Amino acid sequence: MAASGAVEEMRSRVVLGEFGVRNVHTTDFPGNYCGFDDAWDQSRFEKEFRVDVVHMDESSLEFDMVGIDAAIANAFRRILLAEVPTMAVEKVFVYNNTSIVQDEILAHRLGLIPIRADPRLFEYRNQGDEDGTEIDTLQFQLKVKCTRNPQAAKDSSDPNELYLNHKVYTKHMTWIPLGNQADVFPEGTIRPVHDDILIAQLRPGQELDLVMHCVKGIGKDHAKFSPVATASYRLLPDITLLQPVEGEAAEELSRCFSPGVIQVQDIKGKKVATVANPRLDTFSREIFRHENLKKLVRLARVRDHYIFSVESTGVLPPEVLVSEAIKVLMGKCRRFLDELDSVQMD
Repeated sequence: MAASGAVEEMRSRVVLGEFGVRNVHTTDFPGNYCGFDDAWDQSRFEKEFRVDVVHMDESSLEFDMVGIDAAIANAFRRILLAEVPTMAVEKVFVYNNTSIVQDEILAHRLGLIPIRADPRLFEYRNQGDEDGTEIDTLQFQLKVKCTRNPQAAKDSSDPNELYLNHKVYTKHMTWIPLGNQADVFPEGTIRPVHDDILIAQLRPGQELDLVMHCVKGIGKDHAKFSPVATASYRLLPDITLLQPVEGEAAEELSRCFSPGVIQVQDIKGKKVATVANPRLDTFSREIFRHENLKKLVRLARVRDHYIFSVESTGVLPPEVLVSEAIKVLMGKCRRFLDELDSVQMD
């Protein structure tokens, strides 16, 4: 029984020790363990695989993906970062720039501004095309000139009072419809995600006069096309108390973990530590600094339980980004199967 328990731990848990991490490699492949049928089975996979949404709002999504291997989880993360398309500024036509920001720096800054436009409604621009069309290009204009405020007090030194339009924000970017875009997209739907991103600061007499072309692209080509501010995953923490922890030791144990992980209960007049919510733990391994506690707890992570965190830049809702990433992964699988079929036919 002890040997069976050790094998099950190797198969299902990544164990964090004081000086290292054990069982980091996937070992449940066919024939590796006597008595275990690890051959891949579709019906078993469908039964064990699940996705649980933990939290979702307009900009972030946290969900659990259970029953997959690290390779699939990491592929899903990389697709979110680099292969889900968005619209971003690709070309900047500078007609006048008398600010202190150089043209190249200004163009780079404009490229990193997230644009709220559904990329699924646009096509990729053909390589070499200089002039865009309504099906592959969005056009914005930025035309701002700084002037003195005639109503400002004479003794004022505040630039917000002295000058008009001295701060150029994304709210000054104006969408210029191409072709029939004005009929397809209602007014106000095509715009920067945030109106308060500072682009440049001006002084009286300085001005910006630019035209920007936004095209469809993916983060693999340039980070400005990445639809997520962050996309990460971690394994579900698994904390086990190897023996009862009572009294002052229970209080000390709770302070070794993130708030809410260890709960100290009053049972029959004694303070007793219990594991309340291991999901909240960040695994600082503070416990290993305490000689009297480090042998009372086992720290591990569940090997096939991934906690995904997706934070959108605002271009698309996070749940849409996740569904688009799944479609990209499915497309890759189809292409791989088609390649296998073509090789077999040859």
